[in-house]
Amino acid sequence: MKFNDLQIKPEIKKALKDLGFKDMFPIQENAIPPMLEGKNVMGQAKTGTGKTASFGVPMLEKLDPESGNVEGFVIAPTRELAQQITDDINSYAKYLKTRAVAIYGGVSYNPQLDALRKGVTIVVGTPGRLIDLMKRGDLNLRHVTMVALDEADRMFDMGFYDDISFLLDKLPAKRQISLWSATFDERTMNLSKRFMPEYVEVNMSRDEIGNIDITQYYMIMAHHEKEENLKEVLEYFKVDRGIIFCRTKHTVDRLAAFLKRNNIPAQPIHGDLSQNRRQNVLDNFRDDSFDLMIATEVAARGLDIDDVPYIINYDIPDDPHMYFHRIGRTARAGKKGTAITFVLPDQELELERILAITKTEIKKWSPPPSFLF
Repeated sequence: MKFNDLQIKPEIKKALKDLGFKDMFPIQENAIPPMLEGKNVMGQAKTGTGKTASFGVPMLEKLDPESGNVEGFVIAPTRELAQQITDDINSYAKYLKTRAVAIYGGVSYNPQLDALRKGVTIVVGTPGRLIDLMKRGDLNLRHVTMVALDEADRMFDMGFYDDISFLLDKLPAKRQISLWSATFDERTMNLSKRFMPEYVEVNMSRDEIGNIDITQYYMIMAHHEKEENLKEVLEYFKVDRGIIFCRTKHTVDRLAAFLKRNNIPAQPIHGDLSQNRRQNVLDNFRDDSFDLMIATEVAARGLDIDDVPYIINYDIPDDPHMYFHRIGRTARAGKKGTAITFVLPDQELELERILAITKTEIKKWSPPPSFLF
């Protein structure tokens, strides 16, 4: 199905065409039509499968920018994701009067308050700052008719379940909700029972895991071999753009220092960095100012960066589902990707858990004789 087949405003179609959107991804093809009909949607899909357009396009079609009210409401787990969703929606709304604004903490209130006072149709924000502005009387949600919860499971993991419930309780009784999550656990189902008892379920995750065009390898090694093996992997695969995922901020910083000593362009990103510093790293990575970004888990779901051909799991994740969030940074928009995971001898159980929930092959990589350990 193509975007041009949808019964949506020609201005939206024109903007999508400008962006190169032609054929819909499976999640979009299955979610957009029921959302245009006003139905609630529970979408299970990993990051990078077109979720933003899945709820953003119906919002732009159905909301009224002339009302002067906030009618669309999106809750996201991180500042980076909130900004990326906002940028994406505004790109779809290029030829409309509808505008979205990002609301998140860690920065001054004034620019966000100015944007709200000028009148916006869609607010995209993180739970803490949204609640703060509501309690101050600066954010009015009484006219919201459409709401999207993006990466709900991630927000629950971050302790936002009660905050999300509080926000949803403040919305009008008559509103359309879409909830997007990589996994449907007990918390997700409890929230849906309370706020959206009737919904259309769009479950694409397992099929997508089996169909994504990613060549996946794992390597078993001792802990003291990891740094040198990373250097050799980067050289052997000629990695000129990639994300390296680590479990801890300490490992991220230590690895960034190691690569710097070896004249390999890389920058760290994690929660201890200031918002301005994190944004600067993201902007420079998008602009190809350096080759490698070294990130903690939080960045696996909070980033929306196209054209990352290599993902290296320097540390295998504890949660097997996080593996798919990480490698979901590559092979986007029909491109191919490569994922390489370092596994310690006592971490083979984590590897088995990942293998148990994927339909794709993860090959044990046997390096050629020229690969030096």
